[in-house]
Amino acid sequence: MAQDPSKELTTEAAFAQPVPLGEPAPRGSLQARVAWGTRVVTVGGDAPVRVQSMTNTDTVDVIGTAIQVKELALAGSELVRLTVNTPEAAQAVPAIREQLDRMGIDVPLIGDFHYNGHTLLTDFPACAAALSKYRINPGNVGKGDKRDRQFGQMIEAALRHDKPVRIGVNWGSLDQVLLAQLMDENNRRAQPWDARQVMYEALIQSALDSAAQAVELGMDPAQVLISCKVSGVQDLVAVYQELARRCRYPLHLGLTEAGMGTKGTVASAAALAVLLQQGIGDTIRVSLTPQPGEARTQEVVVALEILQALGLRSFVPSVTACPGCGRTTSTTFQELAKQIDDYLRAQMPVWRAQYPGVEAMKVAVMGCIVNGPGESKHADIGISLPGTGEVPAAPVFIDGEKALTLRGDGIASEFQRIVERYVERRFGSATPESAG
Repeated sequence: MAQDPSKELTTEAAFAQPVPLGEPAPRGSLQARVAWGTRVVTVGGDAPVRVQSMTNTDTVDVIGTAIQVKELALAGSELVRLTVNTPEAAQAVPAIREQLDRMGIDVPLIGDFHYNGHTLLTDFPACAAALSKYRINPGNVGKGDKRDRQFGQMIEAALRHDKPVRIGVNWGSLDQVLLAQLMDENNRRAQPWDARQVMYEALIQSALDSAAQAVELGMDPAQVLISCKVSGVQDLVAVYQELARRCRYPLHLGLTEAGMGTKGTVASAAALAVLLQQGIGDTIRVSLTPQPGEARTQEVVVALEILQALGLRSFVPSVTACPGCGRTTSTTFQELAKQIDDYLRAQMPVWRAQYPGVEAMKVAVMGCIVNGPGESKHADIGISLPGTGEVPAAPVFIDGEKALTLRGDGIASEFQRIVERYVERRFGSATPESAG
């Protein structure tokens, strides 16, 4: 007879060991260095998971591209990739870099090359020097004998200018010769693999073979990064789990063509969260298609939120707010939560330098007595607003203790001032102290 599961939970053995802490697995990759001037962005090893983005301007438009790079960098992108697809684009890269330097934006630039990268990096050495990393797609380097020669030219440029490279394989532009070869081999198997499994193997082999070739040509293995991008969540997880098992190259994660709005956001978060929790991935990009009128920086915001939600990094103070229910028919807590969240994000460019550590602050804006006081106590600073039918009073908790109670029509503005004073007192001194 099967044992009653409820009884298993009450035995001494069930409590002999503590429940493991919810923490991501450690990463075990090599560490690359992507630099511009004195700015060095480490990728892999013990470095934090880095956030990347990509411009969608015409690279020939020097001013427009420089402005978008600046916006992406200020939003939190630590590496920015731009398309280098024509001689005119290659000529524009040094001018873009110069514009950024004048604006005090030292974010490293990555050149995205397809089909003619060997020519552009050779014919425009100023472009090769102004970039901090080269992205090479092995599926678009060339065919036959040209492939090895043209790939070699790109690696020679990286060695000459001391730049790392990313071998970026994409299932939409996979090496068709390799794929056909693996398909033929699969057809000869007694028990053929599923077609998707063959595609996985083609992606992984393309990346690892190209990385090995780069190392043979003189690249430091730590300066060779790899990505194998697909657009399906389960496909991405399967490919990267196997890729991480077979190599120690730093890995760049991203769900390619993720889509628009909530679809792209949710799909990217689902795929990246699974892998990052397993200790797989050293840089990430969220490839969102901007909705009409939406800023390009939205993909950076989502990437930052994924890392912060996983507890891997902190970028802005977090605001905890309840979803609302029949007990909270007032919209006051929703409006206050948004107001505080917008305020904290707007202040961060100044606060990062002025108040070290403020990005880890937790603020709670709750809507009724059920969870309000408890959540507020767990936050650094929190407020529990009255729900429907409750006494019109809002207790404020600071560092886990009830500090005061707000009443009247000015609760929102008073609470914001309390948050401001808390930040100044706690994070404005060398030794954090309570603002109570």
